[in-house]
Amino acid sequence: MQDQQAPHCDVSAIHTDVVDQVRDSMPLEEELFTLAELFKVFGDTTRIRILYALSQAEMCVCDIAFLLDMKQSAISHQLRVLKQAKLVKFRKEGRVVYYSLDDDHIKAIFDQGYQHILEGK
Repeated sequence: MQDQQAPHCDVSAIHTDVVDQVRDSMPLEEELFTLAELFKVFGDTTRIRILYALSQAEMCVCDIAFLLDMKQSAISHQLRVLKQAKLVKFRKEGRVVYYSLDDDHIKAIFDQGYQHILEGK
């Protein structure tokens, strides 16, 4: 069996107008890094389960832990990660802390991703 190699491009750019257009619209490296960090947070099944739950209703740690059959400490740890990424927010009512999605963008990102995987079925 012969070794197949990827095609090699012998020129700097074939469609310089396209390259220039994309280069002009390219976000700053720092912004792309921040975006990559945001998507990393979505790379954990527990956090995805929490985000789904919070997309349906505002919930306290106890309720999330019960729903997901996990320890409260594990849920609290993941909520801290989600708060740092500005994906969830909280409010206190007496001694109870309620969590919800930070804004509608988070639900839209989640819904778009979920719809994307469903299309492949």
